Amino acid sequence: MSVAISGMLLCCIILRGVAFSITQQNKITQKQIETKLADLEPPLAFKYLENIKDNCEIDISKLLEKYAKKLKAHEAEKERFEKISAFEHLAYESGIKFIAGIDEAGRGPLAGPVVAAAVILPQNVFIEKLNDSKKLSPKVREKLYTEIHKKAISYGIGIIDENLIDKINILNATKLAMKKAIEVLSVIPDMLFIDALTLNDVNIKQKAIEKGDSLSISIAAASILAKVTRDRIIEEMDEIYPVYGFAKHKGYGTKEHIEAIKKYGPCPIHRKTFIRNFITM
Repeated sequence: MSVAISGMLLCCIILRGVAFSITQQNKITQKQIETKLADLEPPLAFKYLENIKDNCEIDISKLLEKYAKKLKAHEAEKERFEKISAFEHLAYESGIKFIAGIDEAGRGPLAGPVVAAAVILPQNVFIEKLNDSKKLSPKVREKLYTEIHKKAISYGIGIIDENLIDKINILNATKLAMKKAIEVLSVIPDMLFIDALTLNDVNIKQKAIEKGDSLSISIAAASILAKVTRDRIIEEMDEIYPVYGFAKHKGYGTKEHIEAIKKYGPCPIHRKTFIRNFITM
């Protein structure tokens, strides 16, 4: 009898051990959590953590706090994004289907090309941190450059070099670069949103928006493509003409740049009409 009871107790202990082992095996590991979170946006990440909080090997209370803050920041960003989508929403409501945002980079520098971009974004798109390129760090611009390429319906780049800028002036060169960017779009837009300019000889409805790169997601996207494209061109020129420091100032008229021009003279990518006031040509 005692042997039978002992056997039953042993069996119960073993079964409990098996149950405990199975329960432990079903607990979600830290590595599994990290892997899952890597693929989720803040709203889904927070919801996921809420759902698994009682079934984890580790205490995730601190992680939940972290993602609660991320969720709050994400919601604030969505609200900001909606505000700078207002021009787009009004256009879509009027029947417009494809909007091309247009902006340039490089009107002010003493060297290098002016670059324009045209970008058609899909309706209801969301690109976190999308903003005027001048308000973003190089690292964020590069990340957004890639994301815009992936999400855009179409995009085009127009480049006018320093020689043509000297011949036709920077304003006309900028407009020409914009027209070139529009021409290479794979989809014909129904409307153009342009940062503070109007283009002649373009048979597409257009709207000039002052400070458009801060007020329109389409123009903001174009500003980033134009800026990153031009910066890459200038950084390549820095390798060819290293004494001017192009990688640092991107061709703008900094004190360091002007002193280098006075010391070494202009190089082939300098705009003659921009530097004639402080150097004899």
